[in-house]
Amino acid sequence: MTGRRRRAGRASRTRREKHENSLQSASLRHLSQYVRLMKFLHQRGFSSTLLQPAVFTDTGRGLQTLRAIKPGHLVISLPESCLLTTSTVLNSCLGEYIKSWKPRLSPLLVLCVFLVFERHQGDASDWFPYVDLLPTSYTCPVYYGDDVMAALPACVRRRGLEQREAVQEMFSSNQDFFKSLQPVLNQPTEDVLTYEAFRWAWCSVNTRSVFMSHRPSSFLSGPDHFALAPFLDLLNHRADVQVEASFNDVTRCYEIRSVCGTRRFHQAFINYGCHDNQRLLLEYGFVCSNNPHSVIYVDIDLLCDVLKADRRLDQKIKFLRENNFLQNLTISSEGPSWRLLTALRLFSLPQTMYHQWKTVLLGQTLCEEKEQWIIRTAKILCQRLLQDTFRALDKISNLLQQSEQPIREQLEVVMSLRQEERCILGRCLEALDEPLKQTDELLPCRQDADAQQMD
Repeated sequence: MTGRRRRAGRASRTRREKHENSLQSASLRHLSQYVRLMKFLHQRGFSSTLLQPAVFTDTGRGLQTLRAIKPGHLVISLPESCLLTTSTVLNSCLGEYIKSWKPRLSPLLVLCVFLVFERHQGDASDWFPYVDLLPTSYTCPVYYGDDVMAALPACVRRRGLEQREAVQEMFSSNQDFFKSLQPVLNQPTEDVLTYEAFRWAWCSVNTRSVFMSHRPSSFLSGPDHFALAPFLDLLNHRADVQVEASFNDVTRCYEIRSVCGTRRFHQAFINYGCHDNQRLLLEYGFVCSNNPHSVIYVDIDLLCDVLKADRRLDQKIKFLRENNFLQNLTISSEGPSWRLLTALRLFSLPQTMYHQWKTVLLGQTLCEEKEQWIIRTAKILCQRLLQDTFRALDKISNLLQQSEQPIREQLEVVMSLRQEERCILGRCLEALDEPLKQTDELLPCRQDADAQQMD
């Protein structure tokens, strides 16, 4: 066993090295925008001889190592003076308006307003070298129109709509505060603090900030853990990379330390966390290839539709909800998750076996015939999800032919998610076929008068 794992590891490393060697990169450090950014950071105490901005064929813009980074060594150490936080905003010309406003504003809101204000200032802004390098648009669902939103999986679409509505609500409910800033603007507030500008700022903070705890401020409401980190936020995510990232109270720097190291002239990566691709798309607007954490979420509406013949369905759904068992029902390449299989075991039970409902949630397995029904039902769920995936891919293909940038970029991200979904479901169906191969035809479980009739 050890030998087989070792050979697989070498083969995996060889494939990865060949792939990495085929990738190309080009330095960006000579471009005026990056020269201006480095000068801005140097004046605030930061210098980097280890990393340079570059563009890569697979990930786009990122940071490239100029020399090898050894395991345990610092990748980057960004001084506190380079971080854009709520303290930055409160000490700016917006500070007096924020401090006097009632009710208190959230840290996220004031950071968004500050970014809009600084972008409006142009090169007169102290933070212009950083703001000028921020993306002009994003591929998060808050940017999606209805056509692109409709191409998302049901669970992601629901959360994407919630995200879009939350940003719209934050914008519309703070109009009075925006108007109070007129004295520091050289144009009408409605022309500066537009929804499009606010949405851009919200995505900038949501996708690019690092976690950093701050002392509660009497001028703000709610937890404050955002920090925008120029240069550092050029680091891209990779699922198999391990880093240690935190603010060092001794050095007063935000530090990222490599766990495994990085070779010279390769892209340096960080890890945003053990997120599946649906979460990465929702929060950051991208999909990570070869993501070991990727799963597909089974929407409760689909579950109810597949099991609609069960006369006790509502009662079982209520029971699962009361026991917090309707979240994270997922499917991976290896098969249905334990939570999904457990929920299906409950659905396989008739009303007369109510006394077993709780024990099933604790992990009790059932008779072979019921376990076979569970596998077949899981297979139906996969097939239904796969049908939806194929329909979505056809829809995306048609939209790509008639769309322009940046809609194409949004569609390409959604297409990557759907293509991964297709692969996961295909492998899951293969995994589910294995335990069914032993039986050509299964007899239905005996049910009593109250038993559900399943298709």
